[in-house]
Amino acid sequence: MKKVKGVKKYARQFIKGVEQAGLESSISAVSAIAAKMESDKKFRSILAGPVFSDSEKLKVIDALAADMKLSAKTAAYLKYLSDIKAISALPEISRAIEDIYLEMNNKVKAFITTAVPVSTSTTDEVVLSIGRITGKAVDAEFAVDPSLLGGVTVKVGSKMYDSSIKGQLGLLKDKLIKG
Repeated sequence: MKKVKGVKKYARQFIKGVEQAGLESSISAVSAIAAKMESDKKFRSILAGPVFSDSEKLKVIDALAADMKLSAKTAAYLKYLSDIKAISALPEISRAIEDIYLEMNNKVKAFITTAVPVSTSTTDEVVLSIGRITGKAVDAEFAVDPSLLGGVTVKVGSKMYDSSIKGQLGLLKDKLIKG
């Protein structure tokens, strides 16, 4: 698949074109379709590959719209991307849409990984700390990764905060190698 230019432009078109009342659900639907494209190569080839005709691709989008109860404008947007051969970039466009939406609402997305499941009070403390650091409301997503051994990693945008034992051992290893 060729690289599609203008991902942010397409994301802004989506934000402007979809009804504001249903924007959150439309973003979720587009994100779900994008995730399916990333995880299922057959699905991706149906929407973006050269094997199927444009009219067949539009029928698939219509079926998706009906099955997922997409708004008419969201379905029209997906058809537009298909028509201009940019639907292959839907995963990147979807991430850009989410970034713009979060920025509009003065929010940040944080991916927090711990070595073991933590209590609600601890997750609340972590979210509050991230909010103080960023000065924005936090939309947090938690995961457990036992390979961290202990501690926590936090990814906010392009910044990574690593206070895990695994991360600290990696730093120590680098210092020992450098001497």
